[in-house]
Amino acid sequence: MLTTRPRGTNDFLPQETEKWQLIEKILREICEEFDYHEIRIPIFEHTELFQRGVGETTDIVEKEMYTFMDRGKRSITLRPEGTASTARAYLEHKMSALPQPVKLYYMGPMFRYERPQAGRYRQFHQFGVEVFGSSDPGVDAEVIALAMAFYQRLGLTGLEVRLNSVGCPKCRPAHRQALQQFLKQDLEQLCPDCQGRYDRNPLRILDCKNPQCQKITAGAPTILHSLCPECVDHFAAVKEYLGMAGIQYQVDERLVRGLDYYTKTAFEVVVQEIGAQSAICGGGRYDGLMESLGGPPTPGVGFALGMERIFPTLATQGIELNPEKMLDVYLVAMEEEGQKKAFQLLMDLRKMGIKAEKDYMNRSMKAQMKAANRFQVKYVLIIGADELAKGTVMIRNMETSEQKEMMVADTLNFIEKAVK
Repeated sequence: MLTTRPRGTNDFLPQETEKWQLIEKILREICEEFDYHEIRIPIFEHTELFQRGVGETTDIVEKEMYTFMDRGKRSITLRPEGTASTARAYLEHKMSALPQPVKLYYMGPMFRYERPQAGRYRQFHQFGVEVFGSSDPGVDAEVIALAMAFYQRLGLTGLEVRLNSVGCPKCRPAHRQALQQFLKQDLEQLCPDCQGRYDRNPLRILDCKNPQCQKITAGAPTILHSLCPECVDHFAAVKEYLGMAGIQYQVDERLVRGLDYYTKTAFEVVVQEIGAQSAICGGGRYDGLMESLGGPPTPGVGFALGMERIFPTLATQGIELNPEKMLDVYLVAMEEEGQKKAFQLLMDLRKMGIKAEKDYMNRSMKAQMKAANRFQVKYVLIIGADELAKGTVMIRNMETSEQKEMMVADTLNFIEKAVK
């Protein structure tokens, strides 16, 4: 049926996009304050980028990617996340020559073939930040602080930062061996996905949402008990920096995140009020990502948040977004000559940067005044028969109901000063 959208996608109507624009504005303002700069990455990439960058044992690569062959017989994938693409751009454009660290942010649609449910869609929107070039644990704390600053500016409360370290290539082998030994006797009871992960990436078994797998892995050795001295020191420093930033956190030893590229720090921001899918933001450090893409060793850290998840969280907490009024002035006119004069005045106002609108449906003056009320404008400019004959405009202040009549040139000057 051509009058319905594909499953797992959304239409955002004007009254909704105004709220989206307000959220995007807040995100941009915070990024500017934190000295992060926007990057715009392609909607699709070569499939291998995500296979190597995200990890072949992840649910994203195994089950969820929108992959197709283009006309050149190349395997192309709609981006399921933003980090791999941003890392690719850093390498391709030799951004390592820039002053380090390079601090970037992006926002836009991502695509995953998932079962649609509340707050989870097949086309969804992410905002993310990535910092390349620094292994300083203070950067880990900074990206978490940026995420929390955004949520706090929206007025959200009851948020919890869950924090863990997933180690590094030095300390993971010991944990891998201990975890495999723990799971060995119950291997056949794990779900098929986790059975496949047992040899390839057993750490990902701890992230499985299957109740049977969660029961089996209860009490499994966590990587915190296997961390090398470098990872221990890094994790301690991250916690110290978070304390200095006034950010409370809870250490969650089972938190591993769903992507293979994470090393050391992993974190989520959760809010319990929105149901089972309680994580509204997640990220961590990925010091091995650049090498997996064929680049030189380059540390990195970042996060992504699902923008659709923001709205049910706001609604649950009773927070109403109030975008700025879209219009400053509404023009009301009668008869054909009055409509022409109003149109000329409308164009002049817009050239001055004033947000203005007029009636295009030949409504009565009463109906036009009702429209002006719906727009919640401060000023209405009226051009009736009397005003048209005298070359004037009646200016009505909609807040005070005061009216004054002015010549057209004086009207423009008055509105410019009043609005700006």
